Amino acid sequence: MSKVGVIMGSDSDLPIMQEAIDILKGFDIEVEVDIVSAHRTPEKLFDYSKNAHTRGIKVIVAGAGGAAHLPGMVAALSPLPIIGVPVKSRNSIDGWDSILSILQMPGGVPVATVALNGAKNAGILAAQIIGTSDQCVLDKIIVYKEGLKLKVEEASRNLK
Repeated sequence: MSKVGVIMGSDSDLPIMQEAIDILKGFDIEVEVDIVSAHRTPEKLFDYSKNAHTRGIKVIVAGAGGAAHLPGMVAALSPLPIIGVPVKSRNSIDGWDSILSILQMPGGVPVATVALNGAKNAGILAAQIIGTSDQCVLDKIIVYKEGLKLKVEEASRNLK
């Protein structure tokens, strides 16, 4: 079974990152969750990044606020696709510091970046990546997207 790693810089990021965890579990994807601080636990960051693929992880969703080095550092060390979630933290500059730190990666070190606090979309994107090689997950994504369409159609009918 494919796994997705969901990591964050501190436990204060968990309320945001929980959205990624929940959506992935909704698609029946195994999730490994951990706190990995780029600044406070660099040795753990190196170990996690270099070895996640050996534990069956296929995609890493990394959330971070403030300077937001976590996703980029993981991307520098890991062969896996990395999805960065900029988190608006209490010491943030309206979240722009996190967004730009994750978005503006140098050539050769890609990080797919979602919107500020966009962990739900990060989870969906991770599931879509898994779905490219797992038909069961792909089928669940198709059903999920059809459900989104039906909700909009219902909301439209309710306006009339």
